[in-house]
Amino acid sequence: MPPTTTMTVRVSGALSEFVATNVGETGAYENVSEYIRDLIRRDKERVEQQTFQRLQAELAQAFAAPDATYIPLAAAEVIARNRARPAE
Repeated sequence: MPPTTTMTVRVSGALSEFVATNVGETGAYENVSEYIRDLIRRDKERVEQQTFQRLQAELAQAFAAPDATYIPLAAAEVIARNRARPAE
């Protein structure tokens, strides 16, 4: 199991009020930590979904291309090309 990291986050004003409405007896979460963990999980899922959608789009474009446009590449070349590409 990975180590647990303790983090301190400061929010004020409207953000603090918004968190307060989502925590406790009136909110969907028992405590702030539970709320923050859920937000992080959701953001992680969003990023993974975006990555998957980009992959799907690339594959759809590749499969739609005429066979004559295919260029044989070694796996190492593809990996190097993808590492050089900036994150979107």
